[in-house]
Amino acid sequence: MDLFTQLLVAAVSSGTPLLIATLGGILIERSGIIQLGAEGLMLMGAVIACMTYLNTGNLAVTILAACAISAVLGLVHAFLCVTLRANQIVSGLAMTLFGAGLSAYLGKSIAGQPVTGAVPKINLNGLDSIPVIGDMFGHLDLFTWLSFILVIAMHLYIHRTSWGLHLRAIGDNPPTADVMGIRVQTLRYVYVIIGSMLIGIAGADMLLVYSPTWIEGLTAGRGWIAVALVIFARWNPLRALFCAYFFGALDTLGFRIQLIGSEIPSYFLKMIPYIVTILVLMFLGWRNRNKPSGSPEALGAPYIREQRF
Repeated sequence: MDLFTQLLVAAVSSGTPLLIATLGGILIERSGIIQLGAEGLMLMGAVIACMTYLNTGNLAVTILAACAISAVLGLVHAFLCVTLRANQIVSGLAMTLFGAGLSAYLGKSIAGQPVTGAVPKINLNGLDSIPVIGDMFGHLDLFTWLSFILVIAMHLYIHRTSWGLHLRAIGDNPPTADVMGIRVQTLRYVYVIIGSMLIGIAGADMLLVYSPTWIEGLTAGRGWIAVALVIFARWNPLRALFCAYFFGALDTLGFRIQLIGSEIPSYFLKMIPYIVTILVLMFLGWRNRNKPSGSPEALGAPYIREQRF
């Protein structure tokens, strides 16, 4: 396996948690609710997954536990933003701070304990004879295949179903959706909770597959990259696939550069994905300065029934 193929394989592994978290963010923000709590949700999903698997050894129970804790946090975020109409940015930041602090506290007793072999790999031996493709797709883990299915399912759901039309309606024009009989507040609750569960699963994936041991601050800012990827992908699941793997490649690039004997300090190499995130945001802001952003039109605006606009 050459260096380029190794980078592609590592990009898929590193990009899968980003992809799942980005899909969760797209689902939430398509409903009109800003989600800045991805970092906290991923950390809570990771620490609960680690604690559950170390105590039960059961992958299904572990995933359910990660979903449960992230669903509870999503419910709190939905209650604050939808029912109480609190500032969505402040609520998301509070969720990140809360998740970071609570995960650090809960993880003290399990820090450093290895969690290996939790997620099975699906071996497609028939692909081994195909160059590059066999290396990339022949031995992927369960979460990676799940992320592929989620991308296709979410794209079809949003753009090809009546329920997806309702989702876009409550994110773009909730008063009109309400007049048409769509239950705006109920659906926003549903999508915030489901999206939060996906972000929690992303944190569990990062611990069980990518970095199989709990350390404080395990995600290292990847939740914030997922927030940026929602914007890069323009709230489109198919674009999110390529954006996530691009940043996954950047995340592993620093380690690959070290392997070839570079004398660049590792601290600078670890900065690569975050620097590129800032540069891409600047470029997109400049290129699209005279164009619609592509975001849901009512994103961040609390909906008050019968309010006049």
